Formats: sequence, structure tokens, C-alpha cells
Amino acid sequence: MKKFALIAAAALMVLAGCKAKQTDEEILAAFQADIETLMNDYRTSAEAVDADEALTDEQKEVKFDELQESVMAKIVETGRKVLARNASNVEVAPKVVANIYSYMDDAELEALLAPLSDEVKATEAVSYILGNLQTKKATAVGKKFVDFTVDHVAGVDKAGNPIYEKKSLSDFVGKGKVMLVDFWSPWCPPCKAEIPNIKAVWEKYHGADFDVLSVAVWEESRKMDWHNTIDTAAFYGMKWHQLNNGHQEPASLYGIEGIPHMILFDKDGTILKRGDDLRGDKTAKAVAEVLGR
Repeated sequence: MKKFALIAAAALMVLAGCKAKQTDEEILAAFQADIETLMNDYRTSAEAVDADEALTDEQKEVKFDELQESVMAKIVETGRKVLARNASNVEVAPKVVANIYSYMDDAELEALLAPLSDEVKATEAVSYILGNLQTKKATAVGKKFVDFTVDHVAGVDKAGNPIYEKKSLSDFVGKGKVMLVDFWSPWCPPCKAEIPNIKAVWEKYHGADFDVLSVAVWEESRKMDWHNTIDTAAFYGMKWHQLNNGHQEPASLYGIEGIPHMILFDKDGTILKRGDDLRGDKTAKAVAEVLGR
């Protein structure tokens, strides 16, 4: 009996070793199913928080933030596990990276991408992300500004045609003033929600040592153009410096993947703060700190 048991155990080991290998489609489907489960759990938890009448609005916001941070961490961890088994898979790895990279900070993302094969790194999705990481390194806090030039629409002629004027970031930044530069677009609701904060900062501090510049980007991605930018800026009372008709280049040069995105430049054009450090109340606090007021 003992000998039979050992033979049976060996047979089980052989059977286990012959388990069919998952196809790329099956791996990705399982990954997507795991993500969907996490998102369903998140939505259920968020709905429970929203329905909890014992919580104040402020307490709910804190809990929503905690839930969001938790689900993003779980999604990233799920992706890490798939990548660990598929670091050389040019079909699976790029799709997994594309699903999780936006939930990671730059240092985490760089560490995640490092073990991937050269073939995976050469794919369109991953090479774009790697290139964007290098761009953000070149425009990180402590670096000098990278210049760009746009065909700014300064007005229209009698026939209603645009009057273009070459305008550069260097016309405003590095000229002896602390500059808050806001990358935005007229189709972007969060951009418009941020305008009152920018306006309050501009009204309080603009002068000999501080000013604001708004740079419109990606207008064409929502089939909008300089008309919409000019009209929206006027509607919201954006009386500070404007660059419209920016399109792709300004955001690409600074590795900007989402708007609004603000960058605070020192008087000599050195980057002081950028991104999440300049949203909402943080903007006024950062400007006040730099100006010493």
C-alpha cells in the first residue's frame, strides 16, 4: 500500500507539471477580472460611506481619499504580480503597465519598469512611458525651465482671421519674477474649477515680483480651438498673461499627462514646485512661502 501511495503521489506531480499554460488572452482576461473585482469592491465601499449619515462631508471626503488610495495600491500590486511572471511577454506586459502606471509615483514606476525585457521596453506603450519619465526628470523640481514657442492668437483682423504672434515661455519665465504657470484647456472641467484659486493668488500677489501665465494645451483633442480658449478665459475673468493655441508641445516638454497642471518657477526660471503640490489651497501657500509674505 505504501508503494502504491508513493506511485500515486508521483503521478499527481506529473499531472500538475503538465497543467496547460495560460494563453496571453487568458492572462489578460484574468488580470482584467481582478481589476473589475477591486473596482466593484471600491464602489460598494464608497456608496456605503456616502450613505453614512453619521459622517460629516469632510469626514466622507477623507474616507473617499483613503478608499481611493487603497484601491489604487491593490491594482498596482495585482499588476506587479502579473508582470513578475511576464516580464518578457510583449503581448501581456505592455498592457498591464498601461493599466497601472498612472497610479504610481515616478520612483515606483521606474523600479517597476527596470526588470522588463528590452523587447517589452521597446514596445510603443512602454517606450512612451519611459520617455515621459526621462522628460519629467529633466523638468523636475530644481531644474531650469525648458523653453517652448507657440503661435499665440493675439487677435483677429477685419475679416475675422487670426493674427498669430510667436510667443515663448521665456518671454515670461526667468525674467526676474516668480511665475505660476498653469497648463489648462477650455474643455477641461477640473481646469475651470481651479481658476478661482489661481485668480485669488493673482489678485493678491501679482506685481513686481510675481505673476501668472496660463498656457492652453490639447485644445484640438476635444475639437476646440483658439476661439474657445479666448472666450473661456474672458468668461472666467482670466486677466493674467495667456498663451493660447498651444496644442501638444508645451505639455510634452514637461511630461504632463493630465491637466490642470501648474508649475511654480523662481525668478531665474528654476522649477520650485509642480503638479499635485500646486492644487487648491496649496497654490496660495506655496506662492506665499516663496515670496515671504
